[in-house]
Amino acid sequence: MLKTRIIPTLLWKNIGLVKGIAFDSWRRVGTIMPAVKVYNARQVDELIVVDITATLEDRLPDFAEVEEFSAECFVPLTVGGGIRSIEDIKQLLRAGADKVSINSAAYLRPEIINEAAERFGSQCVVASIDARRNPDGTYVCVSHSGTRDTGRLPGEWAAELELRGAGEILITSVELDGTMEGYDLELIRSITERVRIPVIASGGAGNYEHMYAALEVGRAAAVAAASIFHFTEQTPLEAKNYLAARGIPVRSAKVLV
Repeated sequence: MLKTRIIPTLLWKNIGLVKGIAFDSWRRVGTIMPAVKVYNARQVDELIVVDITATLEDRLPDFAEVEEFSAECFVPLTVGGGIRSIEDIKQLLRAGADKVSINSAAYLRPEIINEAAERFGSQCVVASIDARRNPDGTYVCVSHSGTRDTGRLPGEWAAELELRGAGEILITSVELDGTMEGYDLELIRSITERVRIPVIASGGAGNYEHMYAALEVGRAAAVAAASIFHFTEQTPLEAKNYLAARGIPVRSAKVLV
């Protein structure tokens, strides 16, 4: 049985890390290198680092910076933001990323998913979907850090991304991002019901029960979180202990009695 993963997310803006609420990321919370070193010691399964302004600023990923912090990262590392081409992906992987997260570029040219999977393997390709809830309760995919309505339905888009070769789907609720009010379970289920590849739930984690709900009700394969680890005393290891005690298979957890 595959183990459930606990994945801290680092939102990288210019030279520092920030906290986002509903994709409005303005509060600085530190720098990236110390955060990477801390998570190395906290038994996390993976790390996700997203340059949240690269696409909006129409610039490439900072390959030199990725090379620098990836050298200190001893867990699998996913890097996203600013990717526009296969060459960008190649450079990120050479810089030390284990996987790349592709979002806006896939809407502009869906073939980039096919090409990335064929050249580097599906295991390297994380297709990221940011979704916003409409007033009528339906969802729509948004791109460019939530600023553009793509007209795509999350479930249908996820199914297409799987067919094109994506190895995983990262689904984030725009409204719940950074609120610590819980994941959008309906949104997560709309994805997990349409694909067979692993789905990573993101956006809204405030406690361990929220993670459990995303895994059990939402049927996610992994949970990504940021604010819960930056602004509370809750830790990835304690999250694993909580989930293990409730019957969720996790990696390297010691169940507390």
